Amino acid sequence: MGNAYGFIEITGVVAAMDALDIMCKAGEVSLATWERKLGGRLVTLVVEGEVEAVRTAIEAGSTLAIKKPVSTGIIPNPHPEIRKIVAISASRFKNKPEPSSDSKMLGDDPPDFVPKDKK
Repeated sequence: MGNAYGFIEITGVVAAMDALDIMCKAGEVSLATWERKLGGRLVTLVVEGEVEAVRTAIEAGSTLAIKKPVSTGIIPNPHPEIRKIVAISASRFKNKPEPSSDSKMLGDDPPDFVPKDKK
């Protein structure tokens, strides 16, 4: 675990995976968590690492990704409440068994997502 979080909010899962790949290659960061909203049309990636690594990663992801991010941010030395929110988000996908062949590629939709045909 690092001492900073970096955030990129971007439209589309493909653009998010592209940005994440760029960020992880640009700096010594790792994925802390991610959130999909609007059925994956809006994706927030949270990476963690040392402050300068996070800064480098966010800059690279922001400028080199296939889409321009909607928003970005960096929080050096996050408050414990911020760490708690990230941990809650991460608990949705970390420590789960490996996906089976019939699983969705990127996991289940978050609990707040209800497809239109299910309303």
